[in-house]
Amino acid sequence: MARHHSTTRGFKRTASVLGDQIRRAGESRGFAVSRVLTHWAEIAGKDIASIARPVEVSYGRGSFGATLTVLTTGAQAPMLEMQKETLRERVNAVYGYNAISRVRITQTAPTGFAEGQAQFAPAAPQPAPVPEPDDIASVETAVRPVADEGLRAALERLGRNVLIKSKS
Repeated sequence: MARHHSTTRGFKRTASVLGDQIRRAGESRGFAVSRVLTHWAEIAGKDIASIARPVEVSYGRGSFGATLTVLTTGAQAPMLEMQKETLRERVNAVYGYNAISRVRITQTAPTGFAEGQAQFAPAAPQPAPVPEPDDIASVETAVRPVADEGLRAALERLGRNVLIKSKS
């Protein structure tokens, strides 16, 4: 039986010896995870932050680089897939070294399928529609014969709301 001789002569790679200690030290200080979560819009940029958000930073066995898991909607996944390398470079630029070696995209909810729909950036508020002055006058004319002040005001609000809804 041939005996296999080691080419390392008893030495191990530094990554295999120190990898776990470095990972634990970084995790205990919240190094990689908290900064990505709290400053996501600044790190990823407004274009990516509006369609995706970070879910998890996980470390593989015996490797220095971590995997960043990003949540997006199904329609935005192909666009984000094309920007994966740019996103990885932006995150690593913040840390000053290759903290993230891989970006993984998921389209599911971060805690399970039973959770609500994913929402990332709120839509810009739309200005409230205003009814035309002629329409307001016609509503006021229509409710003028009502004797009860509260009922007249309620009918006037209802008429304005109906006009606004019918215009939009």
